[in-house]
Amino acid sequence: MTPGLAASWANAELRKQPGRQHSERSHRGRVILIDDDLEILAALSYLIELEGYVCETFSSALDYLGQLALPRTRPPGPCCVLVDVMMPDLDGLEAQRRLAALDDTPLLLMSGASGVHEAVTAFRAGALDFLIKPLEAETLLLAVEKALAVSRERQSIQARSLALTHRLVALTNREHDVAIRVARGDLNRVIAKDLRLALRTVKLYRQRAMEKLEARSTADLIRVLQEAAL
Repeated sequence: MTPGLAASWANAELRKQPGRQHSERSHRGRVILIDDDLEILAALSYLIELEGYVCETFSSALDYLGQLALPRTRPPGPCCVLVDVMMPDLDGLEAQRRLAALDDTPLLLMSGASGVHEAVTAFRAGALDFLIKPLEAETLLLAVEKALAVSRERQSIQARSLALTHRLVALTNREHDVAIRVARGDLNRVIAKDLRLALRTVKLYRQRAMEKLEARSTADLIRVLQEAAL
């Protein structure tokens, strides 16, 4: 344990907010901590919890992967994984590979014995950071904060994508066709001729499509369809 980490634990109670609910902590951030060293697991989880986050601990990456396979509702809020590289059953690099195939939760690796090769491998596979033990409290918490910010942004993008998908599904085939043509810059009369529709019908489809896609202008419509890659 480093002096900086020990000092942080000694003074953490001064920053702790009593009575904070689990759901509030989860909304701020959830850290999945994986390490086969139970002393390190307890110490780091204590520090992370005192910073106001939820910390779920596992002594084996296999245990965490097993839990992910179980049907359950994921708690709200950003999440990141902090995993040790040197573990007997399943090392951190292999855990990283398997986790990447399941979701895009940001991942941090830590080790006290790994070399440059492991660090390079981790970064190439998408790790946000590679922390060297013994950990300084400030270094750890900054890395966690960064990872949770990345998670928060990814979740926001996923939410926007899901909402957009729901809006697109609401379009009829004709509304979809007209919206695409409008976004391409075609005039109503040209669309009416090409689709063999009355001009007023094209205008009606256009209006309905914009309402369903929550587009207030043609520029909005173009942006929405570009975001949907249509």
